[in-house]
Amino acid sequence: MKLRYLLFSAFFYLQFVCAVSSQSITGNWKTIDDVSGKAKSIITITESAGVYSATVADILDPEVTDPNPVCIECPGDKRNAPIRGLEIMWDIKPTGKSKWGKGKIMDPENGKVYGCKLSLESADKLKVRGYIGFAALGRNQYWYRVNDDQ
Repeated sequence: MKLRYLLFSAFFYLQFVCAVSSQSITGNWKTIDDVSGKAKSIITITESAGVYSATVADILDPEVTDPNPVCIECPGDKRNAPIRGLEIMWDIKPTGKSKWGKGKIMDPENGKVYGCKLSLESADKLKVRGYIGFAALGRNQYWYRVNDDQ
């Protein structure tokens, strides 16, 4: 009986792992403010030739009253660019099953650029880690997939 239970459990665990590892990170993701817990934006992740990037699709933050805000603090050619449509993540490459990294992410609120690692926690939950220098010196944020029917 115990062996049957173990085999049954192992089968479902492997199904879950295979399902998550075959998931894509492309699509729309909702970001949540770390302090208020409220939805902040919708980010669209795309892939081209095995390299991933992300742009701001929409701003949900009710505190942003400007209908067309620009990124005042952003570096280089991103300075004073409209935040909607702004590329905030680039050069992300697969680094393992359900893991991506070696790219950069920018915070449009302050223009700071960080190293970036991503890992798919489930089909609808993405862990985004921004860091300076080493991944151990950073913080996590979780993004939630936005389905077309939402």
